[in-house]
Amino acid sequence: MERLHSSLSAVTPENHPRTARLLGSSTRKTAQKVIEEAGEVAIEAVKHHNEGIIRESADLLYHLVALWHRAGIDPAAVWTEMRWRADAFGIAEKRPKTSKTEQARPNRNDT
Repeated sequence: MERLHSSLSAVTPENHPRTARLLGSSTRKTAQKVIEEAGEVAIEAVKHHNEGIIRESADLLYHLVALWHRAGIDPAAVWTEMRWRADAFGIAEKRPKTSKTEQARPNRNDT
């Protein structure tokens, strides 16, 4: 994912037209693609199509990394959050919406 993220800065319409089009689109459009791909992963899971889950998961991760790139988020910041969750909760699960340990979270800019 880091490799994909770092390569997005070098994308041009000549070398990767589809990715260039995605990166040139609005944040809203990129976010819609993330939602679409997440839905496709879920559909493949309900169908018990493991190969489809794998393919659609790759598409989801591609669009998610593109969204991070657009937002100026380095993948390392996400991994920092995952490590924080694992340390705080014993597993990198979804955080409770209101967490007493929120103040103890690492500064994501210190990745």
